[in-house]
Amino acid sequence: MHAFLRTTLLSAAVLGTGAAPLLAQAVTKTYQAPADTVFLQPSAHPGFAKTAVCAACHSAEYIVYQPPTAARPYWEAMVKRMKNVFNAPIQESDIPDIVDYLVKTYGNERPR
Repeated sequence: MHAFLRTTLLSAAVLGTGAAPLLAQAVTKTYQAPADTVFLQPSAHPGFAKTAVCAACHSAEYIVYQPPTAARPYWEAMVKRMKNVFNAPIQESDIPDIVDYLVKTYGNERPR
């Protein structure tokens, strides 16, 4: 047996038996997130109801504090990023409505 392999196997065996007592002492910790204090602006716009999936991963605070000058391409990129990079449960067909709601409520197309 090669010296490297023998050393690796020996190290794994020592670490494995040494870790057993530590694993037995492992404690499950729970975390209670603070209550939300920021909520999305209610709207009859179909995109409002579809933004409910956003709350599965982050609070409304993340959306509300985006730049108020953000244009439609910004919001579209953000929603697609959430879907494609972070695996948000967003239906492809819902993206236009969500983007429309966000840009008209929080972006540069909102009423002034």
